[in-house]
Formats: sequence, C-alpha cells, structure tokens
Amino acid sequence: MTLNDIPALNASLNAVATVLISTGFVLIKTGHKVAHRAAMFSAGIVSAVFLVGYVTHKVLKGMAVGAGEAVHTQFGGEGAIRWVYYVMLITHVTLAISIAYLVPRTFAFAFKGDFESHKRWARVVFPIWWYVSVTGVLVYFFLYQWWPAAR
Repeated sequence: MTLNDIPALNASLNAVATVLISTGFVLIKTGHKVAHRAAMFSAGIVSAVFLVGYVTHKVLKGMAVGAGEAVHTQFGGEGAIRWVYYVMLITHVTLAISIAYLVPRTFAFAFKGDFESHKRWARVVFPIWWYVSVTGVLVYFFLYQWWPAAR
C-alpha cells in the first residue's frame, strides 16, 4: 500500500459506514434492537478506523510534500461544479467536526441504558452522521475520480 492508496481506502470505509448507519436505521425502525446495536457499533468502529486512516494520510502527506506545497488535495473542477464541491466540502468538514463529539455522546446514552436520551440525540445525530459519511465518499470522487487537479 502506498500513500496514494489511502484516500480510496478511506472512501471505502466511509461507504461501509454509510451502509451500516443506514442498516442500523432500518433495523431500529423495524424493532430489531439487538441487530440495530450491532450495526451501529460496527458503524462506529468503521468510522473510527476511517478517522485513523484520514489523519495518517494527512500526516504522511505532510511529511512527503516539500516546503511550500499544499498538504490538502487540490480540486480540479471549474465553473458551477466548483461551487457545488466547496459548499459540500464546507458542510462536510463542519459537520464532521461535530460528529466527533455527537456520535460518542449518543453511543454513551445507549451504553448507559438511557434510551430516551439516546433516542432524542439519535434523531438529530443520525442524519448528520449519514450526511458526513455520504459526502465523505463524494469528496473522494470529486477529488480523485471525476475532477482531479492537473499535476
């Protein structure tokens, strides 16, 4: 595995998290509490592994670039798609920062058996976490597949 392979791996982890979060939502709505717990716990683990991969990529990329070079990946799209990308990126990053607190807090309510608080928080946290997971995959495609910057 090389430094250039990490973004695709991270996008895959985000995609798996999205599937698990979605599955957990369906499971709780259909009354399958034990399966819901397993799906959401798995989503939490996958998301944590993603976060480790993301930070690792940034650190390694920072070590690999020369002085004055950007650590972040440049977006190659132009025109209206540039606005679409940057609006998505800004909301993705802002909400991703928030879920670093919100998801563990929501999990903590469930682990303590405070299911009323867990349910109240999950109604807000679920769509945020889902959005961050989906847009994480989209950011990868925008940057590396659909509109990569000229090198």
